Amino acid sequence: MNKESKLNSWLLASRPKTLLAAVVPVMVGSALAISMNKFFVLYSIFALLCSILIQIGTNFTNDLYDYLKGSDTTKRKGPRRVLASELISVSEMRTAIILVFGLTFLLGLYLVYSVGSLILWVGIFSIFAGIIYTAGPYPLAYNGLGDVFVFIFFGIVGTMGTFYLHTQEISILALIVSIPVGALITNILIVNNYRDIQEDRNANKKTLAVLLGKEFSRWQFIFLIIISYLASFVLYFNFAFNLWIFLPFATIPIAVVLVKMIYTLNGEELNKTLELTAKFAGLFGLLLSVGLLI
Repeated sequence: MNKESKLNSWLLASRPKTLLAAVVPVMVGSALAISMNKFFVLYSIFALLCSILIQIGTNFTNDLYDYLKGSDTTKRKGPRRVLASELISVSEMRTAIILVFGLTFLLGLYLVYSVGSLILWVGIFSIFAGIIYTAGPYPLAYNGLGDVFVFIFFGIVGTMGTFYLHTQEISILALIVSIPVGALITNILIVNNYRDIQEDRNANKKTLAVLLGKEFSRWQFIFLIIISYLASFVLYFNFAFNLWIFLPFATIPIAVVLVKMIYTLNGEELNKTLELTAKFAGLFGLLLSVGLLI
């Protein structure tokens, strides 16, 4: 395999379409900090780099252990996986996981030095969670806890952690702002698990879709969209934000399309739903950030 092909394989393994999940919490947390006139650009840059690297490291770990557990095969309905396709070896992936998480830790030391030891523990816990998502004796993704993991780390921890970097405050306001972020990023995973329900069942991967069924996944998807919009009302009535905080409501037509898609599409067709769900989370996060700033 030539160098260009190998580079493309690593790019495929990083799952670039999922990286919005790493960008949105940093963007929203930074916007909230700016709205309070507390913002240090380097903190957000380093937080963004660490967030993206944790996402990539988690994707690499997921690719490795789904392959080793037999969940990923060449017959999967989702995007191509590099180990199942024999584009990257197991030993290469193990090395890459160590390098990515190691680099994350080193970059995070700047934030620890600047802000304090709490960030150290947040970083260590985030890296550890990224590994046990699919690895270890009790992998979260295989025991119905993947949705909880995503909501907590890509919503609450990512958003509140970014806000804390700038303000050294843990607040209810930051928690409320983190809820739509976590909810809509979790929906990306829900669509993925909804699409793969039969393959995951065959591999004994007990996602919530496998444990509770397709109808539950549909309602879970809708519920998380609804609470995302409700957050604007809480911010307007309880925290004195102006009407611009309802800017994310401009995405309602996309939400309607997504609900129709999850009820009408099946199998590989849901890859379109997965991509649009990620874009929806990114656009919602962008509009929420603008609403916080204006």
